[in-house]
Amino acid sequence: MKSNLTVGLLSPGDMGHAVGQMLIRHGAKVITCLMGRSDRTRSLAEKAGIASRPSYRDLVRDSDLVLSILVPSEAEETARRVAEAANGAHLVYVDCNAIAPATARSIDQLISVAGGRMIDAGIIGGPPREPRTTRFYCSGPDTTEFMQLNEYGLDVRQAGDQIGQASGLKMCYAAGTKGITALQTELLIAAKALGLYESLMDELGLSQSTRLADMASGIPGMPVKARRWVGEMEEIAKTFSDLGMTARMYEGAADMFRLVGQTSLADETPETRDTSRTLAQVIDLLERERGEK
Repeated sequence: MKSNLTVGLLSPGDMGHAVGQMLIRHGAKVITCLMGRSDRTRSLAEKAGIASRPSYRDLVRDSDLVLSILVPSEAEETARRVAEAANGAHLVYVDCNAIAPATARSIDQLISVAGGRMIDAGIIGGPPREPRTTRFYCSGPDTTEFMQLNEYGLDVRQAGDQIGQASGLKMCYAAGTKGITALQTELLIAAKALGLYESLMDELGLSQSTRLADMASGIPGMPVKARRWVGEMEEIAKTFSDLGMTARMYEGAADMFRLVGQTSLADETPETRDTSRTLAQVIDLLERERGEK
């Protein structure tokens, strides 16, 4: 490793730019390649102080390790492009995406064939605004370079010594958080459609007050993330299917986020969404726009 750590980051979106900002704040240099990225991503990278390189080849050449933080659907293709760009150069590739263990192992093979080494990682928590508020679990035979980021403001923890274990941990965790958000959103929309929303709210307030508070705090911020969460639910479904368990619950969760992703609420961004919008207003809008399709 170089004495002045340089981290390549793909891509500086909602999570990625916050990770990059944290690393920079603690003394690392962070670079990215913005080829094909949106104006918003370019703006987030500039805001975070992340420097750009013109190509993946330049990014690999100038990085001590490369972090991949993308929507799940882009994870494998991005790894393939980075592997091709490496062309035998030093490459430590940390896949931090919400993917099934089998997908992580496929990416490991792509990186290994290119002469690089992959570290499997899963992120639990929101974008890190303060040091060590988000956990980065990792696994693989050698995670030394990624564990070093504990010295640069991240909370990196070992989940195992096999590729796929960190991804599996992320899948199980997200099944119980985002998966439940999908279920809660669907039942509230159904109650609204049946004319029972207020009655259900009253009963939840009496018998499930903690759960109701979770819904009120969590669901209003979900629509801006719904399109990204579709792929995550599909990867969870694949995880359980590969274990010989049912995939149908999380295929349904993907359908629910897909429905939300078709509404005007999903067109907002974390910067532009109305943070004063209540749970009741969100459900009312989702039910109304669902009925219009």
